[in-house]
Amino acid sequence: MKKIVERLKASSMFLIMFVITVVSIISVTVIITWTTMRMSEEFFIETFSITNAKVVNQIKESFESLNYSVVIASHNLLQNGAMKQILLEEYTNIQLMNIYYDLNIQMERVKLNFGAYDLGMMVMGTNGIRYATDHRTHWPITDEELENHPIAIQTLNEPYWLKYHYYHRIDESNMLENNYIVASRAFYERMSRNVYGAMFFAINERDFRQFYSNFTSPGNDVLVLNDSGVIVSSNRTELIGQEAEDLLDHAFSLTNGAENYKDTTFRGADYIILSEYLPTYDMYLLNLIDKRTAIGNFVDKKAIVLISMAIVFVVLIIIFFISKKMTNSLTNLVKHMENAPKQEFHQYVSVSGMYETRQIGNAFNAMLDELHEYVDQLVLIQKQKRKAELAALQQQINPHFLYNTLTSIKFMVLQGDKEDASHTINALISLLQNTIGNVSETVTIEQEIDNLKSYVFINQKRYGDRIKVNYFIDPSCVHYHIPKLVLQPFMENAFFHGFNQKGEGQINVLVWQEGDTFICEVVDDGDGMEVGKENNLPSTKRNQHLFSGIGVKNVHDRIQMIYGEPYGVTITSEIGKGTKVRITLPTDVN
Repeated sequence: MKKIVERLKASSMFLIMFVITVVSIISVTVIITWTTMRMSEEFFIETFSITNAKVVNQIKESFESLNYSVVIASHNLLQNGAMKQILLEEYTNIQLMNIYYDLNIQMERVKLNFGAYDLGMMVMGTNGIRYATDHRTHWPITDEELENHPIAIQTLNEPYWLKYHYYHRIDESNMLENNYIVASRAFYERMSRNVYGAMFFAINERDFRQFYSNFTSPGNDVLVLNDSGVIVSSNRTELIGQEAEDLLDHAFSLTNGAENYKDTTFRGADYIILSEYLPTYDMYLLNLIDKRTAIGNFVDKKAIVLISMAIVFVVLIIIFFISKKMTNSLTNLVKHMENAPKQEFHQYVSVSGMYETRQIGNAFNAMLDELHEYVDQLVLIQKQKRKAELAALQQQINPHFLYNTLTSIKFMVLQGDKEDASHTINALISLLQNTIGNVSETVTIEQEIDNLKSYVFINQKRYGDRIKVNYFIDPSCVHYHIPKLVLQPFMENAFFHGFNQKGEGQINVLVWQEGDTFICEVVDDGDGMEVGKENNLPSTKRNQHLFSGIGVKNVHDRIQMIYGEPYGVTITSEIGKGTKVRITLPTDVN
């Protein structure tokens, strides 16, 4: 996996160029393909809508022809004097036999106006006369139901107009749904406007559907909506009787707008809608064209996509080989340049390929020559500088420190305290040997702690033991090396700056190992300070207390110069509670 990643990195320029080319070609192809299919769809929709608009007009003409027959029949009934007399007068039971006979003759004459249309007729008078042709097979509704039905009520309340209604009924004998379109009109006297009955013309929805069934096909549906948005007829029988207010809104918009068709979504599918208003029915004739079914048969999207993919594939193969050949020399140059650091910049790159690549190779080789010379000089200067700085700091033993220490030893001798004087002299000798006598940059932790103990012993003899010092050293760490004099400046700082307000306290020295890191801490419970402000750190100006010129900042700079930025000194402190100095070092110190 790692090798694969490295190869990809080495060929990144080729890959980027190739990916950009691929994306560009695919984008252009997709845009062109999409535009082509879109234009084809729009052309098909325009053509199909024009054709279907003519079909819708033909269906409308068929409906108008039916309506004309109903209008003629209703006029004949309304102007029939015998019918008027039958529906106005009162009759005995004996007379009713003759009346119904005459009524049948009148109805059969009017029925001739329907010609080939299979409609049922029914009349009802205010005198209680009810009569239906064909034994109510066209509209199975009882007299009682009809008398209180909204259709009859609306007809009598609005007597002067022929109106069409939708009637839905479930046959209880077989639980089948039956749908009817019913035309109604009232009988009324023209002069007095007195209403004396109503006439009804009913056609089964199955027969009504025949006017347009020949014009439908899969994906090409016809619906008839009333003014309430209810689908009263359709070749998709499952939709009959359902409300479709969204379709009604589209139909109204198309009727009153300038658009010939609309793109919309209906029942989860995309449709093209054409609409025609049927004023005599007060209904809307809608033609729904399923875009997926209709356009799918006209535009073979799959074939277009496959052809486009094949063209793109061939073009990409050609571009791949051309781009690979052009970038090979540059890729090889990059590989050589990447390997240069592994060879400590001693491996020169081979110069080949195009003009630009050769120029880059020559410039890189020239840079390596200059880099070697510069690095050699820089390493030599840094070594000399570091040795000179450490040597100078080690020699900066404060004469006041020595003077005051020797004075303290003198008083001890005069007071007869020869044993303390001897221990103090030994501590001073050990301190001077480890600082001036030892020229090595590093010492063991054991030597550093011994040196620290000698320094602490001298100060306690000079100033008393009001400040206690405790040592917590991990025994497994005592033989490891650390830079010399990294702890003494912080012990010195704690002694002379940490307890100015408090009369006494403790200083704890801790050394332990965490993984690949040594941690040394000098923790006191003294006055504390505001971390980050230089005036809270011990001054580098020499005074009688300081032992050497190695200060807090010197230690931090030395560690980072030798081991890098991850290591160094961090200080945390809180006023009135004390200060903690943490020194982090790598374990592989030589």
